[in-house]
Amino acid sequence: MSSWSRNGSPVDSTTGRTVRVDLGEGQELSVPARRSKHDAILTTVETTVRAELGALTSLGRVVRFSPVDLPSVPATSVQLAAGTPLRDYLGITTKGERVVGFVRFDSETPIALGTAQGTVKRIVPSSLPVRPDLEVIGMKPGDTVVGAAEAPDDAELVFVTTDAQLLHFPASAVRPQGAPAGGMAGVKLGSGASVLFFGVVDPSADAVVATVSGGESILPGTDPGRAKVSSFAEYPAKGRATGGVRAHSFLKGEDRLTVAWVGPNPPQAVDPTGAVRKLPEAGARRDASGQPIDGVIGSIGRTLV
Repeated sequence: MSSWSRNGSPVDSTTGRTVRVDLGEGQELSVPARRSKHDAILTTVETTVRAELGALTSLGRVVRFSPVDLPSVPATSVQLAAGTPLRDYLGITTKGERVVGFVRFDSETPIALGTAQGTVKRIVPSSLPVRPDLEVIGMKPGDTVVGAAEAPDDAELVFVTTDAQLLHFPASAVRPQGAPAGGMAGVKLGSGASVLFFGVVDPSADAVVATVSGGESILPGTDPGRAKVSSFAEYPAKGRATGGVRAHSFLKGEDRLTVAWVGPNPPQAVDPTGAVRKLPEAGARRDASGQPIDGVIGSIGRTLV
């Protein structure tokens, strides 16, 4: 890239807001001094303004787009509230379909994706056919893609299930496949459970596990549940297609996790409207029950950098 070029780096929040951050040569993003609405980050990707990217959705398809018309914000003050809903930008109209990650088509680093029914797949973006809309995983009826991220061989793939089991194993255990393939068994699910979170962790990073418990019989919004943040290092690795280890203990009236996230410390939480929510400090036992929280947590993501 020549010295006069500017990057157009899309940043997507967990609430679906997306902006473009234009960076000068050698310029880096800076963490805002104060938290703001929609600031739990789902994913970022660095590219040029007019490059073509892919948005990988929960229905297992990649939609090509260019970030050129996304709202632009300065690198010194990245406000996700200024962003546009990415569904609208991409023209996604199917109810319930959401974007779970970005794809750089020129990348040789595999993308890993995990589904609600416990399937995992890796695919190399540069091998994808050039189409406006492409299915990248064959799924069983009712299944959806929960998460997706770049996954080199030395990364760890992580599943967290609704019945509070966490499984992680090396990305090298999943061989890359072509677009039509349906993936392979990722996590063994308990009766009635599904995958709540799937992601990729750098084993050298200071990663944490954030979970929020609740109950199926509790009316939404009447009890925010209990939250905890534990060190990812506390969770032993298990083999692919096994059940993992306990990630949260349920108290009376609780029978499931409502939110889960694994990524670099510190985690950021927001409510369903994007308003800032506070999580407990990191350091809880991996199988602890968590602490009461003030306000409903709708999603958890990472900081900007």
